[in-house]
Amino acid sequence: MRRFCQALGLALALGLTASAHGAPPAYFSLIIDDLGQNLPRDRRALELPGPVTLAVMPDTPHAAEFAQQAHKAGKTVIIHMPMDPATGPFAWHPDLPQAQLQSRLEAAIAAVPFAEGLNNHEGSRMTSRPDAMTWLMTSLQVHDLFFVDSRTSAKTVGAAKAQAMGVPSVSRDVFLDDVRTPEAVAKQLQTAIDIARKHGSVVVIGHPYPVTLDLLEKELPKLKSQGVDWIPILQMIAERGNRAMAGHGKDGEYPQNP
Repeated sequence: MRRFCQALGLALALGLTASAHGAPPAYFSLIIDDLGQNLPRDRRALELPGPVTLAVMPDTPHAAEFAQQAHKAGKTVIIHMPMDPATGPFAWHPDLPQAQLQSRLEAAIAAVPFAEGLNNHEGSRMTSRPDAMTWLMTSLQVHDLFFVDSRTSAKTVGAAKAQAMGVPSVSRDVFLDDVRTPEAVAKQLQTAIDIARKHGSVVVIGHPYPVTLDLLEKELPKLKSQGVDWIPILQMIAERGNRAMAGHGKDGEYPQNP
């Protein structure tokens, strides 16, 4: 994967820079989900001051327009792929034949131009299915797309299949806004920063809720002063090298049967 190889070189350079300054690396990557529904709202996510990854839902009215705007702004666009229990014309469900799963994925790729990767929207009843995740990773290889496991279920095997098949991937560590209050979102952001400092990196997912964007607009510019580097998601994938973090696996290996 050409993009992955480029990111790997940059990740190595970042690591050497951190070592040269005598400080262990602490890397932070941010994904904003559920985009494409409301352009004025979504543009706040687009305008966050750094390499935010924008996850666009294919079944939204502004998916293509917003993806084009995000790409033009130099942001990373990924497909926020609906999976059971999510519904809609693109959603993957366990009772669908492989041909229909494939056609829905192809339609989602067409609906979100400039996408470089994919993460699951919901999906607790799909990401736990080894057969479905094997089909997904095979398709992502064909389309040169990376995978982000949103980890909406403790039983997910998405990242495990990506790791086994050599698909560039990474797993979410922190959801920012399961509870939508300023105090709760601020606490989750601090948890993410603490994880980055302790383990070297953190992958964070948030949503374009006003409470989330209010906090991010204020706090993201302060990351550097707290010793945390905000890096693009592809660089994070390269930095982690498809290895599982301590909270997701043992000795860098994702469990095939959680």
